[in-house]
Amino acid sequence: MHEISLVRNIFRTIEEQFPESAPETITCIYLRAGELSNVQPILMQNAFEAVVQDDPRYKRAKLEVEITPILVYCETCKKTSEVKQYKFVCACGLPTKNVIQGDELLITKVEFLN
Repeated sequence: MHEISLVRNIFRTIEEQFPESAPETITCIYLRAGELSNVQPILMQNAFEAVVQDDPRYKRAKLEVEITPILVYCETCKKTSEVKQYKFVCACGLPTKNVIQGDELLITKVEFLN
């Protein structure tokens, strides 16, 4: 399950970015995951809970995952369209491979105890 390693990397990244904050003070981590990122929210939640159980320093932490749709940009009509059913076709009907959203996995916010 690659979600366990993703969650561990998330905690490691937060610790590196906020070295002055103890892991025990993390209360919520917000992630933005694109549909193409191969992240399933329920699997991330399960992995998160497993990591938290394994490392009680994070016992206060919660995880919120926002899934973002796949958006593509069409060079022909200069419009952005949402991909439906993984068909990379612009609203004008032409195929496009210019993904501008949907493949990201980002930590968007971290909340700490005051």
